[in-house]
Amino acid sequence: METTGSATLIGDIERDAIYRVIALRRDCRHFTPGPRLPDAQLERLLHAANQAPSVGLMQPWRFMRLSTPEWRTRLAPLVEAERQATAQALGERAGEFLRLKVEGIRDCAELLAVILAPDDGTVFGRRSMPREMAWASAACAVQNLWLAARAENLGLGWVSMFDPDALAQELALPDGATPFGLLCIGPVPAFYDAPMLEQEGWRQRRPLGEMLWEPSVRDAD
Repeated sequence: METTGSATLIGDIERDAIYRVIALRRDCRHFTPGPRLPDAQLERLLHAANQAPSVGLMQPWRFMRLSTPEWRTRLAPLVEAERQATAQALGERAGEFLRLKVEGIRDCAELLAVILAPDDGTVFGRRSMPREMAWASAACAVQNLWLAARAENLGLGWVSMFDPDALAQELALPDGATPFGLLCIGPVPAFYDAPMLEQEGWRQRRPLGEMLWEPSVRDAD
């Protein structure tokens, strides 16, 4: 690592490692059952999450550790109910969807709930989009956690299939708090060679060329 003045520069080896971790990150659904993560390792992961950027430095994320068998048994039906509702909404693709594994709540080493905290009144940077910027900031924390898990050779799966009001009630969240996701973390039998939904033929990643364009001033008029 090189330094210049008070700023720290990233060297070539570190840069390449960061891009490699990004490229190898996967949304994991298959886990190797086993004990909970060592406290020191979980603390490293959550510290990475807590270093995420946030609009106005509001840090709207909160985490709940729900790794006991009792919590898994209690929350799994909420996910299954939404899984069935999603299948119904998919119509002719319902059977194809139901064959997919969509979560690893019962098998992962750690189960975390990520919560969007009640609004703390932050105005800086979010006056015109207060709720959207809180969601975006919390998503940055999840991404940091995801990349840190991959760097530790742990899988992470983001489960979004649940009714947020029902989950908030189960977790006894205070007014104004919203569950953002259930995060399954732990050792995996293997990391997918490509995103699982690509491997299963559900959907293919669109290339960068379709995501970027540069409009002219005339186009904007």
